[in-house]
Amino acid sequence: MAQTAPSELDQRAPLAGGPAPTAVRAAPYALATEVPPTRLTSAELAQSLGVTEEWIISRTGIRERPIAGPEERLSDYAARVGSSALERAGVDPIDVDLVIVATMTQDELTPNAAPLVANAIGAHRAGAFDVGAACTAWLSGVATATAQIETGRSRFVLVIGADFISRINNWEDKRTAPLFADGAGAVVFGPADGEYGGVGPIVLGSDGSSVSQSILAHHSDRTLEMDGPAVYRHAVARMAEAALAAVERAELAFDDIDLYVFHQANARITRALGERLGLDPERVVDCIETLGNSSAATLPLALGVAEREGRLKPGTRVLLGAFGAGFTWGGGVIEWGGGRGE
Repeated sequence: MAQTAPSELDQRAPLAGGPAPTAVRAAPYALATEVPPTRLTSAELAQSLGVTEEWIISRTGIRERPIAGPEERLSDYAARVGSSALERAGVDPIDVDLVIVATMTQDELTPNAAPLVANAIGAHRAGAFDVGAACTAWLSGVATATAQIETGRSRFVLVIGADFISRINNWEDKRTAPLFADGAGAVVFGPADGEYGGVGPIVLGSDGSSVSQSILAHHSDRTLEMDGPAVYRHAVARMAEAALAAVERAELAFDDIDLYVFHQANARITRALGERLGLDPERVVDCIETLGNSSAATLPLALGVAEREGRLKPGTRVLLGAFGAGFTWGGGVIEWGGGRGE
């Protein structure tokens, strides 16, 4: 086949439908969260595991965790938080270009949760897919949403983190059973068109070597297995690295960050991460005591807690960090915005 001369290539018109010539700044508009009303306390769980409530709390920091009922569907929770977030943002569902659901516990192996959610909320023009990067999945979804908006391929993107980890938890393993929980949270992203709001650098990483087998769940029995000490070491180290890289790429210092929101994996991990980075504890969101570890849902859930406490408002600079099975990890800096409906 004849080669096309470089001069001919240079004279070609740009491919129609490509990225916008000028990048658009993406911003978070509004969020919504929901957790199941049923709570499993550490005192109740301790009895079945043959340990004490104090033993569980000292190792996890969790006193109670929301657990979905056997008939509840993850896609229903994801749809409800998605609808609420869009309403708060003042965005009509028909104007949503993309629905991303971060999860590893969708109701069926296929279809993904995202197309079910898009249909349920009336986002009939939207593309839809799931992201399965475990506890890093929601941040990975944010990175994808931001890129779509910045290039002009999408205007409004709904990113939902939803996981029912109770469905794959090993309730007989005292090392892991007390950690996990269920919940959902959603954030609407769109073009920054006000005084506040923007998504800065998002740094993602992975390590698929043999050490990543410290966290896994097989298709055959869908039961989560985890090497706690190995995960602890890697989670603290990797999230610290990602946080440093994200802040540096944003040309900021840690003192410039108003709020630190890390994946709520374990209270000891959150404390160790804050100590390693020298963070002001008052700026670190720690809500695992009553919410547990709901994997991809923990970041939006933690943002929701901060908002209800009055710590997240337009203009707040937030450092996000996550670590999950794979291993996957990431860090990012965002400035909270305000939706058109607020």
